[in-house]
Amino acid sequence: MKLMIQIPCYNEAETLEVALNDLPRQLEGIDEIEYLIINDGSHDDTVEVARNWGVHHVVNFKQNKGLAKGFVAGLDGCLKCGADIIVNTDADNQYCGSDIEHLIRPILDGEADMVIGERPIDDTEHFSYVKKKLQHFGSWVVRKASNTEIPDAPSGFRAFSREAAMRMNVVNDYTYTLETIVQAGREKIAISSVPIRTNAELRPSRLFKSIWGYVKKSVLTILRAYMMYKPLMCFTLLAIPSVVIGLGIGVRFLYFLANGTGGGHIQSLILACTLIIIGFLTFMIGLMADVIAANRKILQDVQYHVKRMEYDKEEPSKDGRRKESGKEILYFSADRNEEAAVR
Repeated sequence: MKLMIQIPCYNEAETLEVALNDLPRQLEGIDEIEYLIINDGSHDDTVEVARNWGVHHVVNFKQNKGLAKGFVAGLDGCLKCGADIIVNTDADNQYCGSDIEHLIRPILDGEADMVIGERPIDDTEHFSYVKKKLQHFGSWVVRKASNTEIPDAPSGFRAFSREAAMRMNVVNDYTYTLETIVQAGREKIAISSVPIRTNAELRPSRLFKSIWGYVKKSVLTILRAYMMYKPLMCFTLLAIPSVVIGLGIGVRFLYFLANGTGGGHIQSLILACTLIIIGFLTFMIGLMADVIAANRKILQDVQYHVKRMEYDKEEPSKDGRRKESGKEILYFSADRNEEAAVR
């Protein structure tokens, strides 16, 4: 059983070594542990710090592409390196590395394919009162959208089985945390949560510049994910108010018409027809979106089988490098002489 721990990095030279030192070297039920960082266009010595520490693999972007794309590229790299379980953690050492043992336990026991670490949000000192409430509210919204019981949806400390990782698709450019939970819930992927601990803050979060910016992007991410997986319901809910209001105005016009005063309420008839047409067209868009969603499921199934064939055959090249789709994966060896040759 091979565990790979991936860490998305963007200019993390100052904190990366602290996070790496906190990671486990061996775990019960795991035969092999390897480490991978995603260098998201860093301008500092992030890669050099990782290489000197002994990180096995680096997914290297030449320019910053964001957390979501880095996360997906990390999963891709881990799968191609033969990972059976993948753990995602942060480079700022927010999460306790020793809790990885608890994080992967439901996967090892066959109880889940995706496990989210539940932070003690209310007891985290560097979280403001507003941030704590927004974290709870955001998690509640995600639970409703995904039909899951995950208490800490924004947590980036999570583990994936190989099967779950191959089924993950992230389409937004902002973050993966919320969308992957909605996807897992709607695709019936076994998902659970375990309590974890957090460390003291080493640096401020770089994910968002303001609380309201975070809220806006999170709401858009949840809505987009929900519309992807339940389009007919979304558009039906949008269509109902327009149709109901239009029918109400139409009944009002018929009442006046029956009393012989309908001539002065032609505007009501026009408004009623317009609202009913808008509602009908919205519903039809929902039907079309539902057909597209069905095709997307077929494409995801095809993609999953293609990934299985690709990852089962993938091996690193002899020079220790592989380039594809704008990224480069560097394979570092524990043998310093061999490592120098890779460079």
